[in-house]
Amino acid sequence: MESIKEIYKIGHGPSSSHTMGPKKAAVKFLDKNPEASRYEAVLYGSLAATGKGHLTDYVIEQTFAGRELQILWEPKTFLPRHPNALKFTAFDAANTVLDEWTCYSVGGGALIDDFTESETTNIYPHRSMDEILAWCSRNEKQFWEYVEEYEGKDIWNFLEEVWEVMLASIKRGLATDGNLPGGLRLPRKAASFNLKGQNFATPFKRRSQLFSYALAVSEENASGGKIVAAPTCGACGVLPAVLHYFSKVHKTDKKTILRALATAGLIGNIVKTNASISGAEVGCQGEVGTACAMASGAATQMMGGSINQIEYSAEMGLEHHLGLTCDPVAGLVQIPCIERNAFAAERAVSHNNYALLTDGRHRISFDEVVETMYNTGIDLQSKYRETSEGGLAHFDALPKC
Repeated sequence: MESIKEIYKIGHGPSSSHTMGPKKAAVKFLDKNPEASRYEAVLYGSLAATGKGHLTDYVIEQTFAGRELQILWEPKTFLPRHPNALKFTAFDAANTVLDEWTCYSVGGGALIDDFTESETTNIYPHRSMDEILAWCSRNEKQFWEYVEEYEGKDIWNFLEEVWEVMLASIKRGLATDGNLPGGLRLPRKAASFNLKGQNFATPFKRRSQLFSYALAVSEENASGGKIVAAPTCGACGVLPAVLHYFSKVHKTDKKTILRALATAGLIGNIVKTNASISGAEVGCQGEVGTACAMASGAATQMMGGSINQIEYSAEMGLEHHLGLTCDPVAGLVQIPCIERNAFAAERAVSHNNYALLTDGRHRISFDEVVETMYNTGIDLQSKYRETSEGGLAHFDALPKC
């Protein structure tokens, strides 16, 4: 497995696969071909189907600003390697092809092409939860200690930055009102949820707090704000909401939160390595489902759970999202994405409570659920995998005059 730094990508929304990845690809191709007379970018499959709502064309145009660029859309054409495909071509003044590159945005802002499996090198010797559990048991270590063992102590500086960006996105989201960009004119809810929650009794007040934190980050993402993909932009509100909730309600200290971030990153890494975190490949179960698994495991660790209880909590986080489709209305990361973040955060807290009532033993392992999630995602029709052609996206949700 690669570093958990690849799970936590700091950047601007609304989509890690449709915004962060294409921008990175455009920069890479332009840096390689700065002297070309003109450029062409072809978006295929899911990138083309929901690219407008995800600002894919906008970030590519910004990268090639001041240069001649043509963007072509091929939403019905799916290349074999991945649904999120794009091809760049550079031409000289005589219209001769100078260079051509096809790449794939595979989720979380990561890129591959037809000659590479990953942009990064593997630093972990294990790839499954069962293997990592066995290592931790043999060495009497926690998951966060396993991360430190192979990432080095510098990982804590990185995770501290991740936490600071997460907190800043919550703070901005709670302080901002108005409508989200895009044709839906969806109103922000985080600030009002947080204020209304102050008037309720403790149980409902706490739930309102948790909802408001998740909404704050997700609404910042939908507005193109700076967030942390955890593991994707579309699911970026779940983990920070749970972590901030614990800091407020349970007075969890910063060191404990950073250790929880390490464990959550490891959980997300296992899913990314053995399945997918790309909505275009496996549906929203790979995005919000993985985020819920990460937050569930993190919550159980922060409450003193054993490594087996943490694994059980993470397993529930993913299992209870099996089959979740990715069908964004109008191609925007708003409906149903934002609400899903809030309810996944609430589920994560419930999974923590449930796991702590057990001894950590259960019938279906986390690894088995990861495999099932991937197979389920591959079986989903393409219209339910981030193409906005079916499901909720089939309905006209535009505001009526």
